[in-house]
Amino acid sequence: MTLQSQDTDIATATPTRGQTDRIRTTEAKSQGRLIRERFFRHKGALAGIALLALIFLLAFSSIGFAGLPGWWNKEYDVLAARFNEGRPTLTLWPFSLGEHPFGQDVLGRDYFALTMRGTQTSLIIAFIVGLVAMVIGTTVGAVAGYFRGWTEAFLMRITDVVITIPTVVIAAAVAGIVAKAGIIPFAIFLGLVTWTGLARLVRGEFLSLREKEFVESAKSVGASSVRIIFRHILPNTVGVIIVSTTLAISGAILLETALSYLGLGVTAPDTSLGKAINDNRSALTVRPWLFLWPGAFIIGIALAVNFIGDGLRDAFDPKQTRVKQ
Repeated sequence: MTLQSQDTDIATATPTRGQTDRIRTTEAKSQGRLIRERFFRHKGALAGIALLALIFLLAFSSIGFAGLPGWWNKEYDVLAARFNEGRPTLTLWPFSLGEHPFGQDVLGRDYFALTMRGTQTSLIIAFIVGLVAMVIGTTVGAVAGYFRGWTEAFLMRITDVVITIPTVVIAAAVAGIVAKAGIIPFAIFLGLVTWTGLARLVRGEFLSLREKEFVESAKSVGASSVRIIFRHILPNTVGVIIVSTTLAISGAILLETALSYLGLGVTAPDTSLGKAINDNRSALTVRPWLFLWPGAFIIGIALAVNFIGDGLRDAFDPKQTRVKQ
């Protein structure tokens, strides 16, 4: 009787704090939760998000966008008399923006407003390039990897042809004409020549996943190829797609900068970070701040996107047991 009473007490006893912690650690976590936890423990990725958000907020809130006014009272395309010989009026202690925080260019335009407009343009182009490259690369890689045969051979030969021609050469040959139509057509064109790397990665993933048991099971119950691709295989390649797209955005920033610097990118009256540097390259020795500010924003955007991509890569890696701190 006593023994039975002890067993009953043990069975109904409230778990101690240590037992509760052990129970919680054994709770199953979904794949999405594991990815989020790994990503938000990556300090570099968090720093990249904070930096990119700060740049976005500063660029789009300062001079406004799409007809919405900003808090800065000067326009990037208005000429004015030189103030303080065009030197920057920004001071850190005591903090003050002054009349022209980034100075003025050789034409007297406010360089803060000009840099913010260039940042807007470069960000818009980079994200459109990433989106276009993601759609084309994913589609080509998925179709080639799943159907194989002559379909794979045809699509991969097209991919190989595009890869063999340097991207800068293709862009330089056509971008100067396309850029005159505006930044959207220019960005779409750049996306049309930067999808090849993602296509090869997605193809490799599909070649591996199409042989898995869950795909064979889906085929055995009569699932169509479209359903297998979109409902079974593609979700398992999301990690590769997101990471590659993130890195494509970073590369697009640098590509747009290079083309604009060469005079083959964004055209007047609009501007970009690369064009701002190109327009003022003759003043390098006498007004170095005209290179400092656009260059700082180019480096900041590229680093932020690369840090985010690095965090996403580690988060989506199923073999990743520890996250870089």
